[in-house]
Amino acid sequence: MDLWSKKVCGIITLVTLILFTSHGATRGEVCHSPLVSHLLPSSFRSSSQLSGSHGPGFAKLNRREGAGGWSPLSSDRYQWLEVDLGGRTQITAVATQGRYGSSDWLTTYLLMFSDTGHNWKQHRQEDSIGAFPGNSNADSVVHHKLQHPVIARYVRLIPLDWNPNGRIGLRLETYGCPYDSDVVSLDGRSSLLYRLSPRPKQMTKESISLIFKTLKNSGTLLHAEGQSEHSLTLELEKGKLLLLLRKDRSSPPDSQHLVSLGSLLDDQHWHHATVEHHTTHLNLTVDKSTLWVQISPIFSHWDYYQMSVGAEQGLGSRRSIGPNRNFHGCLENLVYNGVNLVDLAKQKDRRVTVKGNVTFHCAEPVFVAMTFTSPQSFLWLPGGTEPSSTGTSVGLQFRTWNKAGLLLTFNLPKQEGVVWLYLSRARLHLQILKSGRAPLELSAGSALNDGQWHSVELISRQGHLTVSVDAGEGATAHASPPFLVTTGSQLFFGGCPAEGSSQDCMNPFKAFQGCMRLLTVDNKPVDLIMVQQRLMGNYSNLQIDMCGIIDRCSPSHCEHGGSCSQSWSTFHCNCSSTGYSGATCHSSIFEQSCEAYKHKGNTSGYYHIDVDGSGHIRPQLIYCDMTEDKTWIVIQHNNTDLTTVRPSPGKNQHSAHFEYTSEEKQLEAVIGQSEYCEQELTYHCRKSRLLNTPDGPLLSWWVGGPGAGQVQTYWGGAPPGSQQCSCGLQENCVDPKHYCNCDADRTEWANDSGLLTHKETLPVRSLVLGDVQRPGSESAYRVGPLRCHGDKNVWNAAFFDKETSYLHFPTFHGELSADISFLFKTTSSSGVFLENLGIKDFIRIELSSSTEVLFSFDVGNGPLEVRVKAGSPLNDDRWHRIRAERNVKEALLHLDELPAATQEAPADGHIHLQLNSQLFIGGTASRQKGFRGCIRSLQLNGVTLDLEERAKITPGVQAGCPGHCGSYGSLCQNQGRCVEKPNSFSCDCGPSAYTGAFCEREVSAGFKSGTAISYTIKEPVSNELNSSSSSTSDMTLRAENVSLGFRTSQSPALLLYVGSYHREYLALLLNKHDMLEVRYRLDSGKDAEILRSKVRNLANGQLHAVTIRRLGDAVSLQIDNNNKEDFNLTSDVEFNAIRLLVLGRVHDSGELDPELSRVASLGFTGCLSAVLFNSISPLKAALLQPVPSPVIISGPLVQSICGSTSANPYAVETTHHLSGQSGSVGTGQPLVNAIRSDSALIGGVIAVVIFVTVSALAIMARVLYRRKGTCQGQEVKTVKPEDSPERALSSQTSSQNGPCENQKEYFI
Repeated sequence: MDLWSKKVCGIITLVTLILFTSHGATRGEVCHSPLVSHLLPSSFRSSSQLSGSHGPGFAKLNRREGAGGWSPLSSDRYQWLEVDLGGRTQITAVATQGRYGSSDWLTTYLLMFSDTGHNWKQHRQEDSIGAFPGNSNADSVVHHKLQHPVIARYVRLIPLDWNPNGRIGLRLETYGCPYDSDVVSLDGRSSLLYRLSPRPKQMTKESISLIFKTLKNSGTLLHAEGQSEHSLTLELEKGKLLLLLRKDRSSPPDSQHLVSLGSLLDDQHWHHATVEHHTTHLNLTVDKSTLWVQISPIFSHWDYYQMSVGAEQGLGSRRSIGPNRNFHGCLENLVYNGVNLVDLAKQKDRRVTVKGNVTFHCAEPVFVAMTFTSPQSFLWLPGGTEPSSTGTSVGLQFRTWNKAGLLLTFNLPKQEGVVWLYLSRARLHLQILKSGRAPLELSAGSALNDGQWHSVELISRQGHLTVSVDAGEGATAHASPPFLVTTGSQLFFGGCPAEGSSQDCMNPFKAFQGCMRLLTVDNKPVDLIMVQQRLMGNYSNLQIDMCGIIDRCSPSHCEHGGSCSQSWSTFHCNCSSTGYSGATCHSSIFEQSCEAYKHKGNTSGYYHIDVDGSGHIRPQLIYCDMTEDKTWIVIQHNNTDLTTVRPSPGKNQHSAHFEYTSEEKQLEAVIGQSEYCEQELTYHCRKSRLLNTPDGPLLSWWVGGPGAGQVQTYWGGAPPGSQQCSCGLQENCVDPKHYCNCDADRTEWANDSGLLTHKETLPVRSLVLGDVQRPGSESAYRVGPLRCHGDKNVWNAAFFDKETSYLHFPTFHGELSADISFLFKTTSSSGVFLENLGIKDFIRIELSSSTEVLFSFDVGNGPLEVRVKAGSPLNDDRWHRIRAERNVKEALLHLDELPAATQEAPADGHIHLQLNSQLFIGGTASRQKGFRGCIRSLQLNGVTLDLEERAKITPGVQAGCPGHCGSYGSLCQNQGRCVEKPNSFSCDCGPSAYTGAFCEREVSAGFKSGTAISYTIKEPVSNELNSSSSSTSDMTLRAENVSLGFRTSQSPALLLYVGSYHREYLALLLNKHDMLEVRYRLDSGKDAEILRSKVRNLANGQLHAVTIRRLGDAVSLQIDNNNKEDFNLTSDVEFNAIRLLVLGRVHDSGELDPELSRVASLGFTGCLSAVLFNSISPLKAALLQPVPSPVIISGPLVQSICGSTSANPYAVETTHHLSGQSGSVGTGQPLVNAIRSDSALIGGVIAVVIFVTVSALAIMARVLYRRKGTCQGQEVKTVKPEDSPERALSSQTSSQNGPCENQKEYFI
């Protein structure tokens, strides 16, 4: 091919490329054309240049003209290079290169944009990263694609760092495409009024979008009205965008909907706002933040027929909200439902009415601001050369988030004093120190750290001094000093130069960080551009011609309702009253289940449960029943009482709706994460059918399940969809022809009751009873509380038996906040628990050594590590808990109960954690440094990973992990024995005198003089020091361990007696001197030996603990915390053929000596607690063990608690008392809260109200009396059970109505 052909092909290719680029840019598909390479040298400006050949016009990418790029005269951070693109342009990327053939290049730089060449805006990545990485040599090109395109005319690049062995050197290029828009400018008095066309019916949503810029922090952007007087208003209020929906102009506040979004929108930069209206909600977007807003049905249809822009006014009216509330600024591309309203105004469409001075280009004033970026920032300006005889004045505007900072200081002429104008506690203060005079102080204004622009003016005239804030609106302070205040030869704004400088400046206050503008000295404006060019004054650490204020609370990083406050450089979250903690209120301070509280050693009570940890569901107060081996969550609703239904005129059905104390999301989460749930459903009936026959019409049903629930046609104890009751399933109904007892339709009372246990149908939300209207029909129902046990999250575990084994899950998404918690146990000294990788980012938690846990991650700022070192080895095969959290402010690592280790995040660094690989548990992608051991209860941002299910299908990993007693066995108290379970553990309290989940609750009883517990010893008493034959009548003891607690005011009194078939005995008693005696008669032919304690005053009504140990002839006795007392027996050492243990009164006292017999006949009045004779606990056998039992009880016996239980720091209260049923509804029917359907019986209603009130007071008095914790209780004599629903139900509800620990009483 010849040269000519090559040129033709090259031209065709170039033209094709240009056309393709232009076509793509027009269609919005491609916007990456070079913007700088074709510009003339006059489009370039710079702060300075090293020489003519180093000028800014040579700073084009890959060009070698001149010296091969731009270099300034001096290399410092006050240099800049600026490019004028000739018009507003969409910029998508930037590229840099060093100066050709040199050692001059940038390593980091700032990127600024502007529409006017003033009021620059710094471009930030992720809203926080200001610095862009530059080059590493002079020739390579480094590209940066902007996360969001920027619309601007001017581009300015500010070097931050450069090659330390060279100078600043730069060639650059920007990429993008032309930008077209329709702009309108409003001057605060002008506006546009549009007549809107009806919305097309096929439109599924409506929208309004616009772009605006302004210097005023308040003003109406637009106001739309509809035929039904509905209106929508978008307005600025203190720099925030407010959206107001009103039903009509005179509507009260509750029919208005107000939301706000955005901040600092008066910064004279373009901001984009969009409102999208859907049927039930709308989306409000300001720049990159979107707010989802639920709206009332009255606002479901817009149908606006007119819209005013720039003011709130109507067609044909002169109504306006005043020029001070009108918008003053520029609007661009105002689009309503796809129609460009600015273009309509430009075309002078008849539907548009123009009011006032409206122009179609953006006319904006130029205000040059400056930013004091650090505590080292200051501005020095020269003052007057000669003192003024008339006074002085200084004015400025500022905006800041800091409560304190120096605004201005200057010396009085001739060094006679100093003046400070400063902020303190968000108020403006003026302080003047003059030699020989008392200090002069003035203050004005308040809350001046709100980020808004505030004006300050200091005016001094002969004999008068004034300080005003916001032109007097904020406040004005006056003084009349006897001297004239004038400025000296220099003024300092924001701060002072560093110590050692030649300037005379002293700042006893904090330096100012914020923005200032409109500086005036003696009513003359200060030209800050001359200051920037070093033609006047001096400065340091200032950014001139821009205000770099950032609202770090918009959008707020504080989660879960935490309130955000800020300073210039950081923000703070106040988490009080939220239930969450941490720098961003991310982590819940509560456990996720009752099971988790139990295994921290807690007992029954109310606890705050946060079912999803750091998720969105709020914590709520829930009762945890830990009295059994299982731990129950109990969720009440608004009617757990038995409720009577009676015929009501005109009503064929009775319906009831149940509202639960927990929110809907929490209910679903509790049911979902529990292994088992149940809810009692009971129906008592007489001539009232329940479900009818399976072939007949359904009479009654209930609704249950998540959300609104679904209709259920079965009753408690039967399977779903069966249309049966439990008796039908068990084939024992009263009438075999029916599947429910009540369906037999008999005149006698019957009942159908059972438990609903299918979780997908729980909870019960409503109940409909259909056969309640017939004459003679009577019925009552009860829906019990929702009860669930078994936390599938707590015990979900996997065992990794190889270093190369691991589990993998989908990518973890924790961009801004991430919390990870789990438990582990191992015998290995190291291993990776968790790892997730991205392209550059990663997150990892590992056991780095046998005593150290390491949490490391990288979000783009370089790896950051947080370590916690334990004081003892972690590879001890015991469970250890790890919780790691990373947010935009800090990273934390918790290990067991050790203090948390923290690392602060960089103030202006990357904040998004971007991961894209699989999440590895127990290993890494490289299969190196894997973990060997168990991981349990792994949660990421409150979501539990199902390790067991994944382990079942993964080689080298086993589901579950036994061996919990090694870690939790210490929770079993008072000689309780830890019992292993596949997914938990329990405490066996058999060998102890205690009961409860952890054997923590003493078994105690109140005795009266006639009470006696006689325990017949039928089995050998286990004691390794004792020998016994197989015959129970020849049991011989050579040692005893006896322990008990007592409280009494009686003396003498017998506490415990153990007798034998050989007239031998052991007796423990209080003598008439209130002292304890232990009497042993181990030889029936001799008198008893009396061992008397020296401790006195034991019948004082206080609780005392006694421990007696005998081994052979050696006996030790200890009472409370007194010194142990030792005794020796002189007779026999064998206790032969023991047969009986008695507490209280001894009825058969023939084998006792006369004195002891007399004391035994008196019985015991008081309380006995935790009685244990070797392995026999007579109180537990009497009160808790089922019949048959080797115990005979005579006289009244009251189960109680002798000692005081310690307060539980986690529980809101430790017991939950529910009032019992009250009222009477007739002979033979259940004792319930009756529903009176005959409203005409006014007198009867009044009588019932009075009766219920008196009954409630009586019940409250009784509950308060019985909660005193004493051993005395009201006797309740048991009666013979009768076959009536009242008796059956009363017994049933007392045991299932809720967690109640009132005293129980027995009488035999």
